[in-house]
Amino acid sequence: MGRWEPDSRGRLQEAALALYAERGFDQTTAAEIAARAGVTERTFFRHFADKREVLFGGSELLEERIVAGVAGAPDGLAPLDAVARGLDAAAAMLGESRRDLVAARHAVIVANPELRERELAKLAAYAAAIAASLRARGVGEPQATLAAEAGMSVLRVALERWAGGGDRRSLTAVMAASVAELRAVTSAGG
Repeated sequence: MGRWEPDSRGRLQEAALALYAERGFDQTTAAEIAARAGVTERTFFRHFADKREVLFGGSELLEERIVAGVAGAPDGLAPLDAVARGLDAAAAMLGESRRDLVAARHAVIVANPELRERELAKLAAYAAAIAASLRARGVGEPQATLAAEAGMSVLRVALERWAGGGDRRSLTAVMAASVAELRAVTSAGG
């Protein structure tokens, strides 16, 4: 594969995920990822700061989409309903065509404590941004923080179910079911 071929970033992601699955995250180098993708190591570093960014690159865009979904929710919606609109935006971005990549990413993260910690930090950052968006909509505390944190729990659980747990429904359907399950738990008092 020559360097001129399109979608270097996508090929690098696929190569990295395959190597992480075969060898483990710690045993895989950027040079090996580049070679598997058919590009130079320099090309790898044009797309990613390091091999962790293969897994976490794009998280800023996902956060922007979720926050935009929350901010764009109709006035008068309950905080969790506004967060659900943000989760719909996340589902649309990740899309059905990315299930295999999300599953591979999930498997790598679950197998590596350092990556799990980074994933949790990313979700905490999303929650903080969502809570700020809810406060801008007039939601007070602690409701804004609780709804945002609950939303990130829904996101995490839904992604695990969709990508790794064998739930074959669309991500949008899994997110909606997860929100409904959260509502059932909170309304039942347990």
